[in-house]
Amino acid sequence: MENQNKDKDIKYTVNDKEQETDQKVMTPRAILEKAGIDPTLNYLVQIEGKKQISYKDSPDQNIEMHNNMKFISISTGPTPVS
Repeated sequence: MENQNKDKDIKYTVNDKEQETDQKVMTPRAILEKAGIDPTLNYLVQIEGKKQISYKDSPDQNIEMHNNMKFISISTGPTPVS
């Protein structure tokens, strides 16, 4: 095991920003909200190596959390044109 003071602090990233939780299970909606991202305007994608798991159609699906998980948010809104 890693050298952890508390075995319940799970570290992960959203858009390369470090986050942590003591929740063993979270939903994509909760992960986005905790990262300060509006889940009504974005959806979550989990990155596993070269594989991407989209939660676009399942914002309330349970995700078993573990250390070093990597997520990105994708905007569902219209792309601004300048």
